[in-house]
Formats: sequence, structure tokens, C-alpha cells
Amino acid sequence: MTTPKLHTLQDWLAYCERLHPTAIDLGLDRVHTVARRMGIRFDCPVITVAGTNGKGSTCVMLESILLQAGYRTGVYTSPHLVHFEERLRLNGEAVKAHELVAAFAHVESARVQNNEAISLTYFEFSTLAILDVMRRSALEVVILEVGLGGRLDAVNIIEPDCAIITSIDLDHTALLGETREAIGFEKAGIMRTGKPAVVSDPVPPQSVLDRAMEVGADLWRVGIDFNVTGDKQQWGWAGRGRRYSGMAYPALRGANQLVNAAGVLAALTALRDRLPITAQAVRNGFAFVDLPGRFQIVPGQPNLVLDVAHNPHAAAALAANLDAMGFFPTTHGVFGSMADKDIAAVIDRLNPLVDKWYFTNLPTERAARATDLMAQWQALNQRKDCTAEVCADPESALQAALAAADPADRIVVFGSFLTVGGVLKDGVPQLQAKHLPHS
Repeated sequence: MTTPKLHTLQDWLAYCERLHPTAIDLGLDRVHTVARRMGIRFDCPVITVAGTNGKGSTCVMLESILLQAGYRTGVYTSPHLVHFEERLRLNGEAVKAHELVAAFAHVESARVQNNEAISLTYFEFSTLAILDVMRRSALEVVILEVGLGGRLDAVNIIEPDCAIITSIDLDHTALLGETREAIGFEKAGIMRTGKPAVVSDPVPPQSVLDRAMEVGADLWRVGIDFNVTGDKQQWGWAGRGRRYSGMAYPALRGANQLVNAAGVLAALTALRDRLPITAQAVRNGFAFVDLPGRFQIVPGQPNLVLDVAHNPHAAAALAANLDAMGFFPTTHGVFGSMADKDIAAVIDRLNPLVDKWYFTNLPTERAARATDLMAQWQALNQRKDCTAEVCADPESALQAALAAADPADRIVVFGSFLTVGGVLKDGVPQLQAKHLPHS
């Protein structure tokens, strides 16, 4: 069995996509074996983050604060918006493609030995490559975002020093279970005996609390072990002998971000013996944090809002955040989604706010077709003043919305990472509507 001659990152990614019969194959035995052969382990603190929504925001806030405190950080998140290299940030910068190419080759040589190959999914193979780059990068703290679930996700082969579980809601139900309790059990699989486990969901499933007790994790619960207070100007956090007060709100917009920020401070407080940080690093970290596609507002005429809300819980948060923006004559919604999502519930959350819909196809077989999205909208829409059309791709959907928009309107692009990534592929659009508001 010969190792393929692959030279570019795109070559390797295409190779990984062909290797395994299914896109998702939950279980850790195969990936554990290859990781052991590769010698993947970390001597620095590892923070693993699971949850339905808020994982990416939590990871980037942790990273921002730790960078301000002077630590060498490595952050693995998924999926990416535009470029695969976004999945790994080393000291705040996206990894270079050539570093990943070398790591993919290392995975392949460990995967295939004595003419026998261990089958890995695209996610498992690429996760091992990213962990390999991290292992070689002299990091002082590693932050790992769970791709799916937790218990059987490939990142769970790494022993975390602290686990964070963000909000838990219904998503990936075919794989993780039909209830919050079943999904919570999967997320709680990242907890470890004697190690801090921060639960920032205000109403966590009982299965999460039971698992923490079962394994003897050091549970940190919002409302019990740490608390958040705030008014219109500032907010504060208190928990287990540490207090931060008079802080400016995180630069990531949306009321939901305070839940994530609170979990971040609990984790950093739990790890303060190994990762000491100053109050100033916390303030600066929250002030400078940036994450594309999370209620990202791009000023223009019209305003553009980008959000990767793709399940009912995230859609509800997006609706609340849009509501808080104030009045816009017309809201145009560009929406594309994977077929396995609760599409009707997502549309239902946003339909009171969106006046003109632009349903889009996405460049993957897993996506729902624009015509199917339109049909689901038609089945539940009661509004007489609402219109909809279908578009070939996110870019043409954005252009259709722009052609119909007045400068005072807003355009919201949301749903899958591929929807938002589709309008960001050539950079952040600066919108300028062609016609003036009606007098």
C-alpha cells in the first residue's frame, strides 16, 4: 500500500473526503490508535469546549484573554467559513497551509502500517493533522472545540484540564438523540475526574449534572458557583473567591454572549494556578475579541448582518438580537441550510422579522435545496406582506437582496456556515444600494 503523492492542502482534503464510507462515524478507537502512533499529547493546560451553540464564541474569548495575558495559544475550531486554515489559529493567526500538508502526511504514515490501513473520516483525519501541528508549536495553552457531541468526538482523545459546556439544545438529533437529556449526556462526555467542568447553560439537562457527579468532576454551575450582574453600561462576574466588576460588554454582539463570557471567566478562574491572568488582560481580551459570522454587523447602506444560526435555539437568539437593533423599513433574509436541520423551526423564529426571503442552494449534497426551503416557508407563512424567491448560491442571493433593498434597509445572511462563507469568500461585502429611499 503506497502513500499517495499529495502536494497541496486541497489535495489532502480531497483525499480525506474519499477515504471513509460515511462522513460521520462516531467512536474513538480508530482515531486513538493513530494518535498513539503519532505521539500526540500535550504538556500544557488543555480546555475543551462542547455545546450546541456558543462554542466558537467561547473559544475565541478564551483565546483573546489568554493572548492579552501573554500566553502562546493554539485554538482548534470547526467548521470554517471560507478557508480550511481558519480551523487552527496559532497565537491568534490562521495556520499556514504548508504546515498542515506536512501534518497530513504524518497522519497518513501513522494510519497505514504493515500494509494495513485504519479508516478515518475527513473530520478525524483533519483533527489529527491539526493536533499534530499544535503538538509541534510549543504552545502554553490549547483550546479545543468539539465538532459534534463530545463523548465520541475525535477531540475527546485529548485529556482536558478543564471542560466547558455551553448552551444545550436540539441539533444533530439523528446522531446525538432526540431530547436535551440525551444530547446533554453526549456533551458531558468531555468531563474528567477531579477536573473543573464549567456549565454555562442556565438550565442544564439533569444528565449533565449526573455525569459530573458520576465521574467526580469539579462542577462549576452558573447561578450557583458563579454569577453575572449587569446594567446597560457594564457587567460584573463573581465566583469562588474571584470578582470582576465594571467591565465593558464583550465586543461580540448579542445578549447571548454574556452567557458565554461568564463560562470563560469561570474556566480561567478554575485554572488560575496554572494560567494566572490579570484583570486588565480580561478587560482587553473581551474588548478586542472578534469572530466573523456571529451576529456580525457590517455597516453600510443597507446594513448587513451575518450569523451562522442554523438551529432553533440559535435562530431565537438571532431574532432577539435583530429585534434589539431598532427599526428598519424592510429586512431581507438570505437563508441556506443543511437538510438535517429543523428548518421549519428556524424559519418560524425569523419569519416575523424577515419581510423578503431569498432561499439559496449550497455547494454540498448535505444541503437542503432552495426550492425545499421555499416550500417549508410557504407551509407555515401567514403573512400577506412577505415575499420569497429562490437563488442559485449565497452570492447571487445577496445580490438579489441588494437589488431590491433601499439604503435604510438591512440584509441578514444566516443559516449554515456555507451560507455565510458564501458571501465572505471574496472578503467582507461593503453594500451600497442602488436607489434612494422612497419619499
